[in-house]
Amino acid sequence: MQPSFLSVIPALRNVSELYLKAAQAPADTFEGWSLHDRNPRVIEQMMPWWEWLYHYYFRVKSDGWEHIPSSGKVLLVGSHNGGIAAPDMFMMMLDWYRRFGAERLVYGLMHQKVWQVFPDLARLAVQGGALRAHPKTAIAAFRQNASVLVYPGGIQDVYRPYPMRNKIHFNGRQGFIKLALREEVPIIPAIACGAHETFMVLVDVYQQIKVLNQMGLPWPMDIDPEVCPIYLGLPWGLAIGPVPHIPLPTSIQTRVCAPIVFERYGVEAAGDSEYVKACYDKVCQVMQAELDRLVEEVN
Repeated sequence: MQPSFLSVIPALRNVSELYLKAAQAPADTFEGWSLHDRNPRVIEQMMPWWEWLYHYYFRVKSDGWEHIPSSGKVLLVGSHNGGIAAPDMFMMMLDWYRRFGAERLVYGLMHQKVWQVFPDLARLAVQGGALRAHPKTAIAAFRQNASVLVYPGGIQDVYRPYPMRNKIHFNGRQGFIKLALREEVPIIPAIACGAHETFMVLVDVYQQIKVLNQMGLPWPMDIDPEVCPIYLGLPWGLAIGPVPHIPLPTSIQTRVCAPIVFERYGVEAAGDSEYVKACYDKVCQVMQAELDRLVEEVN
């Protein structure tokens, strides 16, 4: 049942309480390496907040969920959008839970630097199903017959400039291909349109800032951010660096695409660099064609 507009108050209070509990947890807990920290009850408590955002803030439309089998494991591969907030990712996860329930195992691979920069948020995300982005965590999930959600483009993708908002940008990362081949799981693309318009990245000046770092300018918190976007967004107006922002209430369309199946699987296939590159190119081409089609339909 669709939540009421006024349900935002109790929904936000639930999330705030969960965040405070995560912030009070011991520093050596919820570190993202264990499959057992995922808590379906926490997921269910977060869902009303996501539902409110889904219906009233982002006005999400979604299709293609018939491509996910009713049981078994898959590797969901998405293109990241919308900065650190990544609203399409959360809306995609909500759709999964609405259709399959919080008990059906799915884990999302999250950049390991989140634990350095936002440790409290990371501990909450772990309870919602986040794992550190590492081959061994994904393999462990597959061995438990769980599905995995990965965004290969990472922070370079999530902060790509506005003119690239409708481009698949995985930054050449092929690890997810090796993972799918080695574990013999189908790749199911998850694309989105609109989420990258919740702010506007003008340019990434990371290479220029990196030169200054090499000349002695320290990184904030002594952590290499990997990107340094200049963007327009709330609440800062003009912001520099991968700092959090409030997404604009832009309508989002998500789509789950048909599975991508390769000719060969197994350890030998995963070790064949030319074959891995060919599979990577195929995934990028298929996802770009699907995204182009979605953008054309929306516009």
